[in-house]
Order: sequence, then structure tokens, then C-alpha cells
Amino acid sequence: GRICPHPCETGCNRQHKEDGSVAINNMERFIGDHGLRRKLKLKKLTEEKTRRKVAVIGAGPTGLSCAYQLARRGHSVTIFEAFEKTGGMLRYGIPRYRLPDDVLDAEVQNILDLGVELKLKTRIGKDVSFEQIRRDFDAVYLGIGAHKGSNLGISGEEGAANVFTGASFLNRVNTGAKIEVGSRVVVIGGGDSAVDAARVSLRLQAELEKAQDTGDEKAMLAAEQAYDKEVHKEEGTHMTAKIAVDSARASLRVSKYSEVTILYRRTKNEMPAIAKDVVEAEHEGIKFEFLAAPKSLIREGGRVTAIVCQRMQLGKPDKSGRRSPEPIPGDEFTLPVDTVIVGIGQVPELEGELSALANKWGWVTASTSMQTEQQGVFAGGDVLGLGISTRSVGQGRIAAQAIDAQLLSKHYSPPAKGRPVRQTDMRLDFYKAMPRNEEAQIPVDEATQGFQEIFSTLSTEQALTEAKRCMSCGQCFVCDRCRIFCPREAISRDLKRPKGQVMHTDYTRCNGCHVCNMACPCGYIQMGMGL
Repeated sequence: GRICPHPCETGCNRQHKEDGSVAINNMERFIGDHGLRRKLKLKKLTEEKTRRKVAVIGAGPTGLSCAYQLARRGHSVTIFEAFEKTGGMLRYGIPRYRLPDDVLDAEVQNILDLGVELKLKTRIGKDVSFEQIRRDFDAVYLGIGAHKGSNLGISGEEGAANVFTGASFLNRVNTGAKIEVGSRVVVIGGGDSAVDAARVSLRLQAELEKAQDTGDEKAMLAAEQAYDKEVHKEEGTHMTAKIAVDSARASLRVSKYSEVTILYRRTKNEMPAIAKDVVEAEHEGIKFEFLAAPKSLIREGGRVTAIVCQRMQLGKPDKSGRRSPEPIPGDEFTLPVDTVIVGIGQVPELEGELSALANKWGWVTASTSMQTEQQGVFAGGDVLGLGISTRSVGQGRIAAQAIDAQLLSKHYSPPAKGRPVRQTDMRLDFYKAMPRNEEAQIPVDEATQGFQEIFSTLSTEQALTEAKRCMSCGQCFVCDRCRIFCPREAISRDLKRPKGQVMHTDYTRCNGCHVCNMACPCGYIQMGMGL
């Protein structure tokens, strides 16, 4: 509920009312935090052991998801993780103001408590061979993510001390490395990692400014004390003290001119980053240079001091439907910089034995059941292609179901898709307007001063109120309208039937008049389906 861009909310039928869709993301966060606060444990589907062993490579969102689903089905699971801690991109690529460590740690511990074995600082191909893992385990799930940042490939980039990829920059910050970004940061790219890197840079600048403020305040205090002592002495000493005070104050003011700029070759509308995060970045004071691309980097010694930028214009749409950026001949400009962050994408690190799994583009290919071309080897998450974390979690679940079926010689079939209930199936006027419950947000000037969470979890009262906004699309909630309006009295309640199916139709009395279908507000009743 913290980092997902909640695409599900765009499918919520309540969005067609003025009060907007149900705050699904906020509700998921509340439920997750409620479970952690109450120390609720995850439950297994069975206590029986299958005696089958599965290796999960990577303790990121997809690996943890797969391990969880396999463990609850009775399989023995061992996770191999190259880093010092679990979480993958959730820990090393997501800023702490979006996902705090304590929340992530608690969620991971719940999975480990199911009996999952964890081996940290274990890199495949170095500490243990992939072939050895395949011999020792009945199945393997590859979920190593895509942690290697892509480079620009322009002059001046290679070897520059103050040029980072978005992935490496966020990794260093999240692991506690000290990075002095300076007062002028330019982030190149329009995706989530670029926006995250820009907002993190702003906070690093603020931390540096606070440190400078503390030092400058001490300097000013010392200078003012010196000024007081010298005020009755010779004019020269008097002026020296006054200059010290003025210098300290000037230093304090200069640090306030720090800025972070995102350089993107298309327009704001084409940015693939989460729209809400882009808006937050704007509110925090991050600048945007749209329709501009880096052409070369100007260096002095081992550091980049400026970026030569090319103005762009949007041409015809490419195969994906997005309009391709084209350079405007002769239209260039230069941006002075202290730090450059390249957030244009990431790729998996498929080296050594794992390189055999890579396609010509450097990604792993898998079927809809997450099976790779190698028997018994499954894969999912960002190693297949970049996507949101919830997609990675879902692929881990699908892989676990397929692995479970394979290990137990069962037939695997993808979960059946339910009948979509659309706006036209609903009677939206039945539902009274209820304002959406939004999470509280700390002030922008406070948010940019550190890495504390920006948004808070809904209160219990808010969550209960928000839950009542759900219209139960396609699920009977016994409103009784079908029974009340049936002219033949063919519908009655049968409380012995399963929840959501308590309304019973006597087809010896039904004449197919459609009144019940037209009266049903939630789209549950379909003519000819039989109740």
C-alpha cells in the first residue's frame, strides 16, 4: 500500500461517481500496518511437508513472494541473496521516505517465520555455482531483479567521479554511503528511478545545508562574541570581527540556492514515472527541463562540470504509440552541474552460468507459468523486464503455483478470470456520495528536510468509512431490491446458501421480465445465469 501506483483504482467503478474510486492503496496500507501492529502471523495452507526443496535466487519482491507461496504449501524453501539484507529493489532502490526499513523488515520476517531458510551475501557463480543449486534442489526460481543501471554512452561520461546511474545512486544512499551531491544536481530520465533520485538529491542537499547551518550558526555566535569583545578596541580588530559575522551569514544564505533538475527528452505527459510522484516532485521544488536530451558532458579533471543539452521535438509515434523525440538542429544549451545522475533504465546482471538464460536483449524469457527454457528453472520479476513491484509479487505467486504443480505431478492451469462488472452493469445512483478518505501528508518544507515518511496510514475510523464506499461490484450484499420489486414474488432469501448467494429464485414462478436485473445495483444478477 506504500509504493504501488495502484492501477487497480482505474478499474474501480466508483471512479464514475463524483466522489472518486475507492482508496484501495490506502486500504491495503492500513490492513498491512494493522497486521504488523497486532503481530498477526501468516498462515500455511497445510502443515504437511512435501519433502520437495526449492531454491529461490534473490530476496526481492518476486523472490519473497514465491518463497512465501511455496512455504505455505509445505515445500522446503531456501533463499539465496547476494546483498547483506533482504528486500531487493524495495530496500536498495526505493527511498526510505516511501518505504521505511522497519516496515520492510517486519514483512520479510513474517515470511521467514514460515520456515524459509535465508542465505545472505551469497552470490550465484561466486559463492555457489548455479549448477550446484540445480543439483541440490528440485526446482529453482530466479528473481534477481535488474540492479545494473544503464549508461548514456556519450563523451565525458565514463570514469567521471560525480556521475552515477540512478540504481547505484539510490543503492548507495540507502546503504548509508555519504554522498555530497553539491548545489546543482541534474537527473537524466523520466521514469520512477529518475524521480526518486531527484527527490533523494533534494533531501541530501537539505541535510548538507542543515550541517552547514549548524556550523555557520556556531561561527556566527563565535564571531558575534568576538565582535562584542573587540567593539571597544582598535578599529581594525573591530572590522575583522564584523567581517567574520557577515561572512558566516553570507555562507548561510548561499547554501539556499541549491537546485535539482530533471532532464527529459519528451514532455511531462510522456513521462513513465508515477504521476503522483511527479506532482510531489514539483511541489518539493524540483525543476524540469522537458524536450531536452544530454549531448555531451564537459569535464575538468575527473569531474563533470556541465552538460551540453540538445533541444528536442516530438515526431511521429513509434511502435509503442509514443511520439519519438527528434533533435532540433542547432538548438543547444549548457547546464552547469555538481552531480549527474543517469536514470534512464536498468538491466539484470546475468553473468557467468546465468548468462545462458539471457536473450539477445539481456533479459530472461519465461512462459505464462514463469517457466524458462531450462527444465525446472522458473523466473519472474524485473529479470524479465522492468515493471512495478506488485507485478513482481504476482509473478512470484504464479511461479509458486506452477512449481507446486510440477513437483507434485499435478496439472497447472492459470487462475480463472472472473466476470468483469462494468459501469454499465451498475446502478450508480443507488450509492450515496461519500468523500474519499485521503492519507495525511506532512508539509513540503518538512518533507524535504529528511527521509521521514511523507504520508501517514489511515486511522481505523477512516479505514472503516472508506470500506463502506466499496460498491461490491458483482457481489450480492442482500439489498433486497430484487425481492421487493419482483412482480411474481419469485425471489426469497435463503440464509443457508453461501455468502453472496443468499437470494434464491424460484424459476417455476419467474417469467423472465428482467425487473430483478434492472433493480440490482451491483451488477450481480445476470439474466439466464440461474440463482
